[in-house]
Amino acid sequence: MPIPQAMALCHDIGYTEMQPPNLLDHDTATEAVQPSVSWLPLLARECHPDARLFLCSLFAPVCLDRLIYPCRSLCEALQASCAPIMACYGYPWPAILHCGRFPAGHSLCVAAVSVGSRLGRPLPRASCRDCELQDARSSNEVLEALCASDFAVKVRLSRCNGSSFGLSDCNLDSGLEVLKAGPLPAVELAPILRRWLQLDATCMHNLLRGRHAETYVLSGEVQGHRLLVTTAYAWSQGHRNLQLAVRRRHHHQCPE
Repeated sequence: MPIPQAMALCHDIGYTEMQPPNLLDHDTATEAVQPSVSWLPLLARECHPDARLFLCSLFAPVCLDRLIYPCRSLCEALQASCAPIMACYGYPWPAILHCGRFPAGHSLCVAAVSVGSRLGRPLPRASCRDCELQDARSSNEVLEALCASDFAVKVRLSRCNGSSFGLSDCNLDSGLEVLKAGPLPAVELAPILRRWLQLDATCMHNLLRGRHAETYVLSGEVQGHRLLVTTAYAWSQGHRNLQLAVRRRHHHQCPE
């Protein structure tokens, strides 16, 4: 059976056919779609490079002559890296993912692909700070943040789906000003920011904090074709300092 188009969790996983029922007791592929959506924000945090592999082995097991479970060692690695991040938001590691239910030793199972690090960097550590708004105490402080970042934008975000937050609940309004594009062409920033909005609902919740719309100066790192927002200022809360920094950025000499 084809992996449903709506199961974004398992797009481009390396195979296109899945075998129902899956390993989470969903009898049909359609039944598995909605529960899979709830894991997308965790993937956006990149708590472990094999998180998608592990989750898709459960939600959309590859179509073979038998069900292949994830290895216990893979589960334990995921739990060690991802459970602390889940705990930041009050979610325990689910009992249905108890690692003891998965095969150990040399059994046939889905094993880890990444070992220890990715691209030479240590695996991410848990952090309970997602796009926390900072005070623009001075224009120099803002300029230092811009210098240390790969990209920076001034953007207006709005909430479009009632009072609850979830995937695709926020809009990137048309007024996007690129302050610093870094390694990306400026025209690519808007679509990548939209993808970030679709994935990181927690970040959106922390930025808007009950407001319907707000303008922000966001900056951060470019990791391939993904943006990691590391600094966020609300324009209305530090307008004078932010405005001065934005005006001065073209003439400011960043340290080498």
